[in-house]
Amino acid sequence: MNSVLMIFLDGVGIGKKDKKYNPFVKYGFNTFKTIFSGIPTLENPFLIGDKKYLFGTDANLGVKGFPQSGTGQASLFCGFNAPKQVGKHFGPFPYSTTIPTVKEDHLLKHYSKKNKSGFFANAYPKIFFDYLKSDRTRLGVTATCCRLNDFRFNTVTDLRKGKALTSEITNDRWNERLGYKLPLIKAQTAAHRLLKTAVKYKFTLYEFYMLDHLGHLRIKNEFNNIYNTLDLFLFTILTEYNDKILTIIICSDHGNFEDLSVKTHTRNPSLTITAGKYAEDLFNSVKSINDIKPAIIKYCR
Repeated sequence: MNSVLMIFLDGVGIGKKDKKYNPFVKYGFNTFKTIFSGIPTLENPFLIGDKKYLFGTDANLGVKGFPQSGTGQASLFCGFNAPKQVGKHFGPFPYSTTIPTVKEDHLLKHYSKKNKSGFFANAYPKIFFDYLKSDRTRLGVTATCCRLNDFRFNTVTDLRKGKALTSEITNDRWNERLGYKLPLIKAQTAAHRLLKTAVKYKFTLYEFYMLDHLGHLRIKNEFNNIYNTLDLFLFTILTEYNDKILTIIICSDHGNFEDLSVKTHTRNPSLTITAGKYAEDLFNSVKSINDIKPAIIKYCR
């Protein structure tokens, strides 16, 4: 079976070669330096490794203003120009008129049809399920799709069994913020679990949100841990996957983290990495974030 692993990074673009405000330039990033022999910048936005491609993808979609998560993620996961349909960029939740499309056209819904298999690898804590029971509906794009389609959300039980991951990779925030007593796992262990899961399904999605929080200049005291954990996680993913059966796409909905001179999102191209079996085909096809879904469906059959 040919499988696809999508790792969604909220709020990561390709920024200027700026040692003061671009963390990738200031601190380095081993994944970029080792695999692609450099740091992506606006001056050098295309980097190529062995069956791996790093490039910028348009998230503005012909609409003025700063791209936002609601319309950006709807465009990325569902394959249409959400801000153009809405008339503006909107977020962080899906705009009301896009919700029917989010329900029916999300990649997870596509791969749940016709005996195909899609899997959302994130786990959710009890507080999330309590929120769902309250009948409040302000959820992100993927969670909205899952709720409307009655797709099962992973729980702490799945997490303990190694069948899912927390959104910060290592379990530490669940312990510190939510009172759980989960075993801490290394970034490499989390990556191995995700790779093992990905080859069991046609399409697997994992979402990581922490860089967007850092980009909004929040949780500064956690910067080093978040940054280094993600670097090691992505490096393990991109060096230990099976390129004969797995295609990987790492992508984002808008820029933010790459420019810490501002608390807002940016109009920079969003970061995209493709690796594995159909990496080159995706690289050649994806120019804007709404190209990602149709390219995956076309090549990763």
